[in-house]
Amino acid sequence: MIKNFNELFAELKAKGISKRMIAAWGVDSHTIEAASLASDMGFVKVTLVGDSDLIAKVCDECKIDIAKFQIVDIKDELKAVAEAVRMVHDGEGDVLMKGLCSTDKFLRAILNKEVGLLPPKGLLSHVGVIENPNYHKLLFITDMAVIPAPDFRQKVKLAGFVTGVARSFGIATPKIAFIAASEQMLDSMPACIEGAMLAKMCDRGQIKAIGDGPLALDVAIDEESVQIKKLQSPVAGDADCLLFPNIESANVFWKTNSKLAVGVRQAGFLVGTKVPCILASRADSVDVKLNSIASAVMSVK
Repeated sequence: MIKNFNELFAELKAKGISKRMIAAWGVDSHTIEAASLASDMGFVKVTLVGDSDLIAKVCDECKIDIAKFQIVDIKDELKAVAEAVRMVHDGEGDVLMKGLCSTDKFLRAILNKEVGLLPPKGLLSHVGVIENPNYHKLLFITDMAVIPAPDFRQKVKLAGFVTGVARSFGIATPKIAFIAASEQMLDSMPACIEGAMLAKMCDRGQIKAIGDGPLALDVAIDEESVQIKKLQSPVAGDADCLLFPNIESANVFWKTNSKLAVGVRQAGFLVGTKVPCILASRADSVDVKLNSIASAVMSVK
């Protein structure tokens, strides 16, 4: 089981895993630096789709050998994004990465019905991976970026997505916590009711994981809280995956980790698509983008 991002890099190297990554409008320094590091580590072969003059300028300023990249020279941002998605759609890439383009342009291209990457009647979602020095292993969370208020059927699919990513990291039977404001069965809180239903689906094998819910965040990830509250649970205090009840709670958890917890490292990418699609913020660090590339590569089926 991979417990941190350094172990992930080592696992990719040990297994000789290398995938083709295409960066849509990959003209900014953070995207190019992360792609360069991933290329040097050997787990991606990189194609940058965008303005070759801008790419050359960044490579020169960052002292990166531009020859390590394949470059598709397209001067227009929208056309570059569309071409990157088309290339992946046509089997020319295993992973798609968002560069300096805006999220709405990136998502519109992915959702294009003719040459996009979402299967018919598919569900687009987002999985985050968090390495926090205060927790004993990686945490896989969903959904903090795409679905504002997932309904029950969507939560079933989200559970499958996030546990699938966890399995790609070597966790044979992931433990998933269905998060609510309380671990008590409170009929006044829909998240409690749905958490219990999802947990029962895990018990009966309808979701391929060990699941429990509802679980408040403290008992999901803190063994001391479990002991104090005398909670009996196969997941509490040792969760691999956290499924949050809505985008607000997941997003706040994600950003609290990134801004207030020292030593945290993160990664994130879209799931439900034909290939993993890295949806990093334009402001994300090189480290976040490198971790996201590695995580996406590991999850390629």
